[in-house]
Amino acid sequence: MSESSRLYKYQQLFKARRVVSAQDLRDSLEISAATLKRDLAKLRDQMNTPIVYDRDAGGYRIDNASGLVELPGVHFSHEELLGLMTLHGLLEQLQPGLLGPKLAPLRERLDDMLRKQGLEPGTVSERVRVVHAGKREVPLHCFEAVAQATLQRKRLRIVHHNRERNERVPRDISPQQLVHYRDNWYVDARCHLRRDIRCFGIDAIESAEVLDIEADEVDPKALRRSMSASYGIFGGAPKDWAKIRFSPKRSLWVQHEQWHPEQRRRVLKDGSIELEVPYSDEREMLADVLRFGADAQVIGPQALRRQYRAVIDAMRANAT
Repeated sequence: MSESSRLYKYQQLFKARRVVSAQDLRDSLEISAATLKRDLAKLRDQMNTPIVYDRDAGGYRIDNASGLVELPGVHFSHEELLGLMTLHGLLEQLQPGLLGPKLAPLRERLDDMLRKQGLEPGTVSERVRVVHAGKREVPLHCFEAVAQATLQRKRLRIVHHNRERNERVPRDISPQQLVHYRDNWYVDARCHLRRDIRCFGIDAIESAEVLDIEADEVDPKALRRSMSASYGIFGGAPKDWAKIRFSPKRSLWVQHEQWHPEQRRRVLKDGSIELEVPYSDEREMLADVLRFGADAQVIGPQALRRQYRAVIDAMRANAT
């Protein structure tokens, strides 16, 4: 009997009988006293199984007073179980159907454990709400391929739809990390076509094939410098710093917002706020400033301010 099978057998024995003597454990598992001692220590220390020795009953039992509920090989307190169910509900609302089929067996076991604790599983999901805005549909087969390649460190052969130029480009990539940003999924990867690090929206990947080739590894520090140095989802070294001024009224919200880890913020005498953030691509920056309407304006640099004015002029023309 393998060790994993033997450890699982302990759980079956303790579930079937309230107390099990050391001799019964050795006989049932066909093990020595030394092996029994090692197994019990592993169950307690590594698998958090609350096994205690009951001198009055003359054997070992599970300490039900610990408040732990069981899953094969794992134990959860009531609070941990509720936390796990809440995370499961969040994930399902985050991207319905994306991982649901894979997690269905686990969800069934968790539901059963909740009911045993006198809790209704449906209540958990009813009390957690995720509001989506601008979420794009992700092809399940592409997401699974990207996730598999990312975790197994394999290259991917994809066809990517560049919506800016309306082009479909086949390319091989070495995925480095999955990114969930503003309700959408992306993958940061080394593009072997461009020989550089790129960020791809998974919803824009029309086909994905996991290759039997090891993915190139990008140094984590270099990846952070490339993908997190500038504002938003666009990677690359910053080409400048945007200076944005928010009205005193809107500043009550902006003062608690982080637009970038290295942002600089200054409160002016009238209560307005000037925020400075590095950017490499102005598209997302301008879109975010414009959503504040008249409560925000681009102060500099001049090149960004000219683009800001051009967008406003185009919007004004559309309104006439």
